Formats: sequence, C-alpha cells, structure tokens
Amino acid sequence: MISVEEALERIRQHARPRATHTIKSTDALGSVLAADITSDVDSPPHDKALMDGYAVVASDIAPSVELSILEEVTAGDVPTKTVTSGTATRIMTGAPIPKGANAVVMIERTEIVGDQHAKVRISADGAEPGLNIMPRGQSVRIGDVVLQRGRLIRPIEVGVLAECGATEISAYRLPSVAILSTGNELVSPNVRPSAGQIRNSNGPMLEALVQRNGNAVVNLGVGRDERTDLDWLVQRGLEEDVLILSGGVSAGVLDLVPEVLASNGVEQVFHKVYLKPGKPVWFGVKKDSQGDKLVFGLPGNPVSSLVCFELFVRPALASLSGRKFSVVERRTAHLATRHSRYSDRPTYFPACLFEHEDKLQVEPLAWKGSADLRTLADANCLALFPPSETEFAAGDEIEVYPL
Repeated sequence: MISVEEALERIRQHARPRATHTIKSTDALGSVLAADITSDVDSPPHDKALMDGYAVVASDIAPSVELSILEEVTAGDVPTKTVTSGTATRIMTGAPIPKGANAVVMIERTEIVGDQHAKVRISADGAEPGLNIMPRGQSVRIGDVVLQRGRLIRPIEVGVLAECGATEISAYRLPSVAILSTGNELVSPNVRPSAGQIRNSNGPMLEALVQRNGNAVVNLGVGRDERTDLDWLVQRGLEEDVLILSGGVSAGVLDLVPEVLASNGVEQVFHKVYLKPGKPVWFGVKKDSQGDKLVFGLPGNPVSSLVCFELFVRPALASLSGRKFSVVERRTAHLATRHSRYSDRPTYFPACLFEHEDKLQVEPLAWKGSADLRTLADANCLALFPPSETEFAAGDEIEVYPL
C-alpha cells in the first residue's frame, strides 16, 4: 500500500491539461482561460453618473442655491448642452456627464421650483469635484489585461468577457468522464431489490459529483461481473478522457476490473492506498497521443467511493481542466465529544463541523461503516483520525475536510 500523499503525486504526474479550443464566452462557464483577455474599450466609456440627480458645477453648491435646469439626460442619451455656473442638467444613473459639470448631487437633495419647473433648489451644504461621478476608464482601460491565462470562468467572468467584447475565447477543453458501476447485485434505482440485490446508488452519486464539477458525463450504467460485458463497457468508457468505475477492484472471486483494464491497454499506476474507507482504490493510465486516459477504480461501498472521489478524482479533474491540482481543503477543528476509533489506517470519518463559542468544532456521526450512505448524508465534513489504538478526548485538535 502507498500513502494518500504518494497516490496524489502519482495521479498529478499524469493529470495534464487537455488541449485548448476556441469557444463562445457564453458557453465557457466552468472552463479555464488558455490566453489573456484584453479590453478593446475603456470602461466606463465616458464619465458617468453613479446615481440619479443633477450634474452641476461643484463650486455652485451651497445651502438653498437655485440653478436653472438645462435638459434631462438618461442612460443611452448624449448631453447636448454645457453646464456653466448657475445651471444644472438633470441626469440619470449611468448617463454621460455633460461638459462643464464636475459633480452630481443626488436627487434626494433637490427640489423642483420656479415657473414651469425650470429651476432646481439644492439642499446640500456643498459638493466636492468628482462627487457621484465614475471617470472614464476607471474600471478598465483599452489594452488592459482584465483576465489572465489560467482564470476559472465563473458567471462574473462571463460578464467581464462581455464587457470587453470577448465573444470567443481560448480555453482548456473540459475533460469528459464515463462512469461505470459494476456488480451482479446491482439493480436500477427504479427497481425494488429482490433477495441478494441492492440498488445502484454509486452511479447516480458519482454522476452528480462529476456534473457539479462542471464536466460532461457518460453514464454507462451497470456492468455485470462477466468478462465480455465488462470488456465492451470498458472499451466504451476509454473513449472519454476519464473512466470512473465503482466496484470490482478488491480481492473477491468476481473482482475482474483490473484484469479487464489491463487487457484494454490500461497500465496500473497503483492499487490500494493506506486509508479507510477506500483502501482498494485503483488508478491506471492508458497512453494516448491526445492526452493520457485516466482510469479510477473506486471501491463498491458508497462512502468509500465518495471519499476516494474527493481525495483523488476531484483534483485530477481540476488539473485536466487547466486548474491547479489542489487537494481537498484541510482545516483544523476541536472534537466536540470523546471519540473511540481504533484503526491501523488513517480514517476519514463522516462528521458535522460547526462553530461554538468562536471555536471551530467537529462532532463525529454515528457512522456504521463504508456502506452507510444514510449517515453520510448528514455530514458536512470528513474528520481525519490518524492511526491509533487510543481514544480521542473532547477538545483534541484534528484535521477535517469540508464536503
């Protein structure tokens, strides 16, 4: 067996970014930029009003001063008159500042007066030049690099791309993922299990985990513990960038996955990692000129599958997508209660993380083992207990992995 750290290093060596491609910026959510983005305009493109009010000469503003109204300018309009001392232009948020004006007094500090509402009375004590004005180019100048290569495209970045006129971008291709659940005992979720059967919960869970990560998923369903069936499904799965299998990687009579993978040109990188749950996890690579195909054989028990996905698969998918190969976030917390855990391996234990009296605390759940998916549903973290033959006391500090 190898350690979690060594397993991660071996995965990292093979998880290189996929090729780049050109895509519409509106389709780029979850992708990573492969080239810098520069702006082709100043933003804002003109000095603009930051609120509804009156564009004025700042030195005119004094309590109860009255100014003649020249015109009204809304967003999308262009001012036609120059503001001079004693005059003002009514202006709406986002509209261009007229020539001569150097401040905007908010509408709440004004009152229309005079015949035919031709004047405005200002109740402000004074105004500094630049009040409520955003100067041209204050956000972005023409030619500025606004988003750098390696930046993850979130909804915010989609908006920035639109502002800069970048309707198409170069991005790393998101890896596609195939999921295959194996086992004669598995039936679909819509089937009531008969004697000796269980519903396939791993497949839907892994598919949801991959989709949440932003990757396209091909769900291959259930492969029976029979070489011909597994061989065909594995061949189909290897058409994608990543193949994730669950079950069939332990040491049982029908654990056929490793030999079927080998017969399809997949080279084993490691098998079995020093952790609990998830010890039987398998990782291999099929060489390909377009980028190595990564294959993860996850244990069949659902909690083991989730732990191995979070520890090993998620950072690999990130790296393939052009993001940093980063492991699950680690934090430290204090045990809220005494906990007995006797194990010769590091154990990732379902738990609840919370704050109490300004201290981060963690409480292990009444977890019944790697098949207990129901208890895992109540967890918001995994508490890491090192190998130990002693009890852990309330207040002990341990590492936790938020889910």
